[in-house]
Amino acid sequence: MTEDYEFVTVWRFDAPLEKVWAQIKDSEKWSDWWKGVLKVEKLKDGDALGIGAVHRSTWKSALPYKLIFDSETVRVEELKLIEVRAFGELDGRGLWTLTSENDGATRVQYDWRVKTTKRWMNFLAPIAKPFFRWNHDRIMNRGGEGLAKKLGCKLLESK
Repeated sequence: MTEDYEFVTVWRFDAPLEKVWAQIKDSEKWSDWWKGVLKVEKLKDGDALGIGAVHRSTWKSALPYKLIFDSETVRVEELKLIEVRAFGELDGRGLWTLTSENDGATRVQYDWRVKTTKRWMNFLAPIAKPFFRWNHDRIMNRGGEGLAKKLGCKLLESK
């Protein structure tokens, strides 16, 4: 038994696309600026764009548990999108989409469609699913705040 989750996060930064892209693409350094990311380690190199690379991420949430899962980069369009396949304690897909806006801001959208594989999470899902959603949103908000601070810019939107 698994439980399905779909999340959409949008961040807008008062920063150029290239700077935002560089930070998001370099997932091994997310823990430098993203509260909740304990570490990201590369398990396998990818090609010149990073396709085929596999990373193991360890996340610590506001709730008292950790999630560890691997992500394989399956598609990259430079300065536009990064798609990953997640497996381990989460199983699914993530898609980062970045867009430069007319005012010089950068819009980032993260679509995350996953299933939980931890037994206790699936067992508690009928009751705890709203808390898991709240927890995800909190971690993503921390990411937007941390990235804005790292870039030295304003976080114009985080939802």
